[in-house]
Amino acid sequence: MRALSRPYPARDHAPVLTHVDTAIFTARYFTRCLAHPTCRDWCCSHGVDVDEANVARLLEHADELERFTGIDRARWFRDDVTRDAEFPSGAYRRTRVEDGACVFLDRSARGCRIHAFCIATGSDYHELKPMVSTLFPLTFDEGLLRPSDEVHDHSLVCLDAPDTRPSSPTLYRGVRDELRFYFGEPLLAELDALEAAHTPHAPTRLRVVPG
Repeated sequence: MRALSRPYPARDHAPVLTHVDTAIFTARYFTRCLAHPTCRDWCCSHGVDVDEANVARLLEHADELERFTGIDRARWFRDDVTRDAEFPSGAYRRTRVEDGACVFLDRSARGCRIHAFCIATGSDYHELKPMVSTLFPLTFDEGLLRPSDEVHDHSLVCLDAPDTRPSSPTLYRGVRDELRFYFGEPLLAELDALEAAHTPHAPTRLRVVPG
């Protein structure tokens, strides 16, 4: 773990990053989610934490989302609310799990139905898709930018995919553009320098199509 030179707040003021786990510069994974031959949306198995302000934005589009997904809004979220200062609104709710996967998973075409809705309507998916989903397989924890738990316990199906090495990008490179969106160029400049120190032959920027 390395301390960052200064705190980096997200665009909505939270979370605030102060440290980074340097494993994000070395662990690799298969980023083209819908092209993975065996994962079958494994990362959507458990639902996701959604900031309360994000919940409100989704509910503002509830009529259109219900028509697009065929899922009644009453099924979208669990009732319990967790207070957490690392989320922009200070609290989050979790999406419901139905039949072993997040309620927003497209069971036929695969992928996230929130993301698909944004593409279909020409909207920026950052407005509606949860930040936790967008940054996966990175996450934040008490100021630490780190690999998600599924990376640490090696349960992530697409981690270090042997059939894609060495071309598969690192965790950092896989979500670098998303980090730019939420935290800005100054954080990327510092992370790029740390990446170079830990991987002398760090790759040039790769374009990753979100799943």
